[in-house]
Amino acid sequence: MLAVGNFDGLHRGHMKIVERVHRAAYERGATPVVLTFDPHPSRVIRPDKTPRLLMTEAQKVEALESAGMQGMAIVRFTEEMAHWEPHLFVQAVLVDWLRVAEVWVGANFLFGRERTGNFSTLRTLGGQYGFRAEKIDPVRYRDFVVSSTRIRRLVSEGRVDEAGALLGHHYFVDGEVVAGDARGRQIGFPTANLNTPNELLPPHGVYATVFRSNGRLFPAVTNIGVRPTFEAAGAPGIETHLLSGGRDFYGERARLFFVQRLRDERRFDSAEALKTQIAHDCERARSLFDMISV
Repeated sequence: MLAVGNFDGLHRGHMKIVERVHRAAYERGATPVVLTFDPHPSRVIRPDKTPRLLMTEAQKVEALESAGMQGMAIVRFTEEMAHWEPHLFVQAVLVDWLRVAEVWVGANFLFGRERTGNFSTLRTLGGQYGFRAEKIDPVRYRDFVVSSTRIRRLVSEGRVDEAGALLGHHYFVDGEVVAGDARGRQIGFPTANLNTPNELLPPHGVYATVFRSNGRLFPAVTNIGVRPTFEAAGAPGIETHLLSGGRDFYGERARLFFVQRLRDERRFDSAEALKTQIAHDCERARSLFDMISV
């Protein structure tokens, strides 16, 4: 029982496919498996327009496993494969390699050379090769069709709360806590500085966030940016202040969830003015976390 797609972000639409495959596999005593691609096909087909992805490969594997997928087939997408006709992809990957009995895709699934294959193509080929093809209609959230493209745009615009609504979970990045310049500690707001492999970060600004390390969750405020109050042209960084305080996390792995954008990053006339603003940011975040569960 196979779910096919890129599954970047594993949003509400993806989850509908995954849940359907998981349920069908359980009902029929089959194994629920997901097929995805690495690299993302757009990096081969349209490298000049490659999107920054919502997830790392490791995050995607973790999320799909948590969703109940018991196997994962990763197709190494190449320039040669980009020129395969739809029937060749079906025969080589779905039939000869995976020997599928049933394949589920999104309604807008396209495959093969110049994306000439669609669900009707897949269903026809399934009839020829002896497997069943099914589709899931687009999932809507309020007035929007849920898609990775829309979610990327929302994150890129700092609308992390809206992105989270479409994802079905807060947008997050992973990384290692590294040593910073200790400026936050000097003004009374120590921070954990995160070095992340994630490609897509919200724009510079201040966010209400949740910091997770070793299974513990901490409400926090995070600044993404260049610290313009202290440096004319600093390197961009991710600095997180835990609202409850806490120990140092140097060298530890952490996950940072983005809950809501609080304000733009800006330069202050003095460290004292910045300190006053950070205290205000923390109060806004506390008020927010009083209304939602972490």
